[in-house]
Amino acid sequence: MKAAKKQNLKSLFITIIVLIAINFGSNYYFKRFDLTQDKRYTLSETSLNIIKSIDSPLQIEVFLEGNFPPEFKRLQNETKQLLEEFSAYNPNIVFEFKNPVEKEEERFAVMQTFHANGLQPLNITVEDKGKQSQEVVFPWAVASYGTKNAKVSLLKNLMGASTEQKVISSVQHLEFAFAEAFNKISKEKQKKIAVIKGNGELDDLYIADFIKSVRESYYIGTFTLDSVAKQPKESLEALKRYDLAIIAKPTEQFTEEEKEVLDQFIVNGGKTLWMVDNVVANYEDLYNQTGSILAHQNDLNLTDMFFKYGLRINPLLIKDEQATPIKLATGKQGSQTQYEQYFWKFSPFIYPSTNHPLVKNMEGIKFEFASPIKLLKNDIQKTVLLSSSEYSRPIGTPSQISLDMVSEETSPEEYLGKGLMPVAVLLEGSFPSMYKNRVLPFKDNTYKADGVANKMIVISDGDIIKNQIENNAPLELGFDKWTNNLYGNKEFLMNCVNYLLDDTGLINIRSKDVNLPLLDKEKVYQNYTWAQMITIGLPIVILGIFGFLFTYLRKRTYSK
Repeated sequence: MKAAKKQNLKSLFITIIVLIAINFGSNYYFKRFDLTQDKRYTLSETSLNIIKSIDSPLQIEVFLEGNFPPEFKRLQNETKQLLEEFSAYNPNIVFEFKNPVEKEEERFAVMQTFHANGLQPLNITVEDKGKQSQEVVFPWAVASYGTKNAKVSLLKNLMGASTEQKVISSVQHLEFAFAEAFNKISKEKQKKIAVIKGNGELDDLYIADFIKSVRESYYIGTFTLDSVAKQPKESLEALKRYDLAIIAKPTEQFTEEEKEVLDQFIVNGGKTLWMVDNVVANYEDLYNQTGSILAHQNDLNLTDMFFKYGLRINPLLIKDEQATPIKLATGKQGSQTQYEQYFWKFSPFIYPSTNHPLVKNMEGIKFEFASPIKLLKNDIQKTVLLSSSEYSRPIGTPSQISLDMVSEETSPEEYLGKGLMPVAVLLEGSFPSMYKNRVLPFKDNTYKADGVANKMIVISDGDIIKNQIENNAPLELGFDKWTNNLYGNKEFLMNCVNYLLDDTGLINIRSKDVNLPLLDKEKVYQNYTWAQMITIGLPIVILGIFGFLFTYLRKRTYSK
C-alpha cells in the first residue's frame, strides 16, 4: 500500500514538474494549431505582420450582439474566434461585443448616432417555430488606435443573395476587413494620389465620398493639366512625385503635350486608374420633355495611347438584361405622384466572375452607359476584372436612347454570342512610351522610351466613381437614393487603389476560401423534437454513460 502511495506521489510530482516546464517554455515558444479543413483560423503572413506592429492598445467594439437568427449567430461566433486569434498573437488587441440598442429608451438616439457615422443598421426577421418578429442588427465593428479609428463592415451586402450566402461571403471577408482596418489606423500615410483635372473631369462634389475614403490611408490632391501648355517639363516633374494618377470621366480632348506628361508618368512607374466614357450619354439628361438623348462618340484623343497599351474602348453602349433598377413616375393618385420601378438595361449590374483577389467575394457593381473594351495582343498582361452578363449586347452610336425602352420586350436569341464584354481590365507589365520612334510634342531630356514594371486599371465607365447628391451634400458612393440600394462601387474602387499601391500584400488576403456549413432551417423545423434530442439529450446520455463506467471501473479497481 505504501509503495503504491509512494508511486502516486512520484507521478504527481513528475506531472507538476512537466506542467511547470511547459508553462515556462510557452513564454518563449508560441504555437497554435488550426484543425479546420479550410484553415480558416490560420492568419496570413500579411495579417501577422500588421498585428505584430501594434505596440499600444487597440480597442475593437463589435456591435453584433442581440437577438437574431442562427446565421447571424454563426457570423458572430466566427468574428469572435477571429478576434481571439488576433488577441492570442498580440495582447494589445482587445475586443468587446456590445448590443447598442439593448436599452429601449435610448434606441432612437443610438440609431441616429450610428446613421450619422455611416454605420447603417439592418432590419431582419427572426423566425422561431413559425413566429416572426422584427429586430435591428448593427453588423459593424469600430477599431480605435490612439486618436484614429476605422469602421469595419461585418456583413457583405450581396443584393438578391440569401442570408446564408451573405454570411458565407462575409466570413471569407472578415480577415481582410479587420487587417485592412488595423493597417489603416496603425500605419502612417506614405503614398500620394493625384486626381487629374483640366479636361472636364467630374467635379469634386461628385467624387467627394471616394476622396474621403481614400484620404484615410493616402495623401490625395488635385493635379491640373492646364499648366502643361505653358510649363510641360515642370508639370511632368511635379506629377512624378505622385504614386497614382486617377482620371475620372474626362469630357474634353487631351492635347499631345498632356498625353506626353501622362505617358512619361506611366513609363517611370506611375500607376493609373482610368475611368473613361467613350460615348456621350448621361442618365440625368434623359429627364427632359422628350425623355430621350442622342448617344454619340466621345473623342478624347486617347485611342492611340490605349492602343499602345493593348486595348481599345469601342464607341458602343452595352445593353444588359442583368440591370439595375430605376424609378419612373407613372401617374398620380390624388395629389401624390406614383412611381414604379423598372430595370434600366443601359445600367448593367455586374458581379465579378473571376477569382482575382481584387474582386473576389465582392458585391455587385452598378455601371451607367458602359462601353465594351477590346483586348489587343502585345506583351502586356491583361486580366478582365469585370464583364457584362451573358445576356448583353453592344449598341452602335450615334443612337437614340429613350426612357420608353424600359418597356421593351426581348428574347435570349438577341444576345446569343454577344455578351460577356469586358468593362474593367487590369494591365500589368512594362508599358512602352506611345511616342517611341515618334516626334515628341515637347522636348524632354529625361524622356524614356521603355518603361519599368507597372500596373494600371482601365474602366469603360466614368460614372462608376460618381456619388449622388442630396441637399447639396454627397451621399455614400454606390448608394442609390431612388431605390435605396447600396452597390459595391466604393469597395471595388478602393480595392483598385489598394491593389495598385499595395506594397504589403494586404489585397491577397481576399483570395482566402472558407467552407462554412450552415443548418437547413426547414429540416430543423420539421424535426424539431428529434433535433432537440440530438443536440441536448444525446450529450447528457453520453455523459451519464461515461460517469457510470468511470464509477464502476474505479470501484472495481480499488475494491481489490
